[in-house]
Amino acid sequence: MKLFIFGLGYSALHYASSRRAAYASIAATVRGVAKRDVMRGKRFETFIVAPDAIDAGVEAALTDAHRILVSIPPGPDGDPVLARFEKTLRASRNLRCIVYLSTIGVYGDHGGAWIDEETTPAPSNPRSVHRLAAEAAWRDLAREKGVAVHVLRLAGIYGPGQNALVNLRAGTAKRIVKPGQVFNRIHVEDIARAIDVAFAHDEPAANHVWNVSDDEPAPPQDVVAYAASLMKIAPPPEQDFATADLSPMARSFYSECKRASNAAIKERLGLRLAYPNYRVALDALWRDGDGR
Repeated sequence: MKLFIFGLGYSALHYASSRRAAYASIAATVRGVAKRDVMRGKRFETFIVAPDAIDAGVEAALTDAHRILVSIPPGPDGDPVLARFEKTLRASRNLRCIVYLSTIGVYGDHGGAWIDEETTPAPSNPRSVHRLAAEAAWRDLAREKGVAVHVLRLAGIYGPGQNALVNLRAGTAKRIVKPGQVFNRIHVEDIARAIDVAFAHDEPAANHVWNVSDDEPAPPQDVVAYAASLMKIAPPPEQDFATADLSPMARSFYSECKRASNAAIKERLGLRLAYPNYRVALDALWRDGDGR
């Protein structure tokens, strides 16, 4: 089985690195020479795909792939992968399954209520509007081509090197308090597990959307406080959301509140989470040395 990955961000890189032995070959795109140099020695092939440059061989590697993982966000002009490679994808004879990484942000705000895949998306910011449109475009492509596609709507991503322990050690962690606010999270290894079970269900008629989240949506200040307790340090003081110094991007996340159910992917695809809540995950990350 051959895998092609569009975009080696945090989640896709973890998948490629941890699942290398499961594939005959893995090829992936990066945006520049610096990222390609960092990837040397990772035992998979990388191609530069940028607005002003594209490496020779990328079309051949894409055509050769059985599975495609898409981890590049769309923009106002649509999905950049489809804009450049849709013709190649349609012509591919080997392609069996596409996994597209999206976000639970497409549901918009639900005032803290539980949502699932039957909930009608109502994105409230441009990023999520673009995501929803890209989801539809990939599902249409897969349906027309007769291959499987799974859209994974991810909760807030964390894992090694990217978590509350690391933020506390760096002095960047904040305990922002907004009454009633909760977030779902998902550990990067559980994203990899979700990708695995999605690829395993590659029946041609498979055209599904799944929430990929933990079992326990929680207030963000609780996560920081728990991480501080593991480190045996005082947590940063609580800050009221209304007056906190937050970037526009950070503030936009607090404009939505929902509890995302992961029941469907667990029941129908058999996903088993390694880290069902933030406490289990932070315990393991602390044992492994994060934040020290």
